[in-house]
Amino acid sequence: MGKIAFVFPGQGSQNVGMGKDLFESCPKAEKMFRSADSRLGFPLSDLIFNGPEEKLKRTENTQPALFTVSAILYRLLSEKGVKADYVAGHSLGEYSALYAAGVFSLSDGVYAVRQRGLLMEQAVPAGEGTMAAVLGLDPGTLDRICTQVTQKGSSVQMANLNAPGQIVISGTLAGVQTASRLAEQAGARRVVPLAVSGPFHSALMRPAADAFRRVLDGLTAGNADIPVVANSTAELEKSKEDIIRNLVKQLYSPVRWVESIEKLRSLNVDTYIEIGPGRVLSGLIRKIHRGCTLLQVNDLKSLDEVAEKLKECV
Repeated sequence: MGKIAFVFPGQGSQNVGMGKDLFESCPKAEKMFRSADSRLGFPLSDLIFNGPEEKLKRTENTQPALFTVSAILYRLLSEKGVKADYVAGHSLGEYSALYAAGVFSLSDGVYAVRQRGLLMEQAVPAGEGTMAAVLGLDPGTLDRICTQVTQKGSSVQMANLNAPGQIVISGTLAGVQTASRLAEQAGARRVVPLAVSGPFHSALMRPAADAFRRVLDGLTAGNADIPVVANSTAELEKSKEDIIRNLVKQLYSPVRWVESIEKLRSLNVDTYIEIGPGRVLSGLIRKIHRGCTLLQVNDLKSLDEVAEKLKECV
């Protein structure tokens, strides 16, 4: 068996009721949920367990909700003796990875992502920015299209390089619509507009990044105990200075997920454990690293099953 990487999902993987079995069965989990509620000053756990879904889907709520559930699943898994050689997370998931690496406490992490969500929502007025998934077009061609459209006055960039043939673009409404049309003309198999509240991971997020730097500077961060693959560089990071700089850059830079998994593969990772709601990352990784082992920890049952399975492999 090669090395193990823990990977953590980002926005879009949430669902009402996630983590409720943990809260009801594990005193440790209940304590962590209560800690998150206390730091934010409102009952986040009640929103996670009971909704309503529309309120949970708001960026400023989704981000701390997903972070908290993922962090609790990680903590319970680690207490069963399952350890990672490397960690990585997709967009918001990078904060869960940093919690796993010991960079942030649960309290500081949940506060950071709550502020991140609020600042991202405030950066661009509603309806002025959007995102779309471009399927079946190579990155070089799409990047040239985005550059061409941006130079003509409608900002648009590649935002998430998720898997071969799956890239998300982000920017102004006009920019994304124009780039989408040109991408289809260039041979994209399909372009799918995304139901998002803003142009995340684009240059339009720079005002949010400037304000978010001040938020991060006010928190206590440490060096990573486990190497973290940064979204914006697809390189291993351990120093807190580099990590903070990359988190600020991440807001307006593409998530280099394909390169991140290729980096882990080059480091002899052959087992990925997706920790958090859903299986989105497992689907992406399967397209990037064929033949790897993919496991998911998203509730109490799967947590016990994965811990037992890895015990048998040792």
